[in-house]
Amino acid sequence: MRSPSNPATQKLRPAIIVAIGDFDDIILIQITSKVYSSTNPVKLTAADFAIGSLPLDSYIRPDKLFNADNSVVSTVYGSVGDAKL
Repeated sequence: MRSPSNPATQKLRPAIIVAIGDFDDIILIQITSKVYSSTNPVKLTAADFAIGSLPLDSYIRPDKLFNADNSVVSTVYGSVGDAKL
């Protein structure tokens, strides 16, 4: 997905869709491949996916929820398994 602040010029970023709302809105949670300082990062590896995977082991950022129009989604890499969610 592209950053919702300026979708036309921003780098593509991975995110997990956690809910689908009305009017084509989705609620997402950020993912990063970089280790970062946080009290609650959640490691995401290929084994955590029910279908597909990301190119690199990554970290879910539970403190970074946001909403966006579903048009920002450009690629679906897979589906995270229930055990990780």
